[in-house]
Amino acid sequence: MIDVKLLNGIALAFEGDAIYSTYIRRHLIFQGLTKPNRLHQVATRYVSAKAQAMLINQMLEEGMLTEEEELIYKRGRNANSHTKAKNTDVITYRMSTGFEAVLGYLHMSNQIERLETLIVWCIQKIEQ
Repeated sequence: MIDVKLLNGIALAFEGDAIYSTYIRRHLIFQGLTKPNRLHQVATRYVSAKAQAMLINQMLEEGMLTEEEELIYKRGRNANSHTKAKNTDVITYRMSTGFEAVLGYLHMSNQIERLETLIVWCIQKIEQ
């Protein structure tokens, strides 16, 4: 068994990216969006690096994250991914990686209620 607390930030972000995308896709489909092209267009508002960086910044400003979640965020943000940011600057890309790491950590440590609380908050922020 792997201790999720010891996983590197990139591995956690890899999981978090998939989980967040799944929740967003489900949300959009339940909103009545069913055409793939439109789904992709709208999903970008939620899952882009810029959107994720904005969301994590607001979470930090509002003190939403636990101490442990902040440490996971920093681990993801500071991880060396060996990939280049697409359509954004390096700082925004790293912040979004930290965001995804938090979600990945929560999912992999079976903190599903907390994960869903944060995702619902994110959806509400984007849709304001």
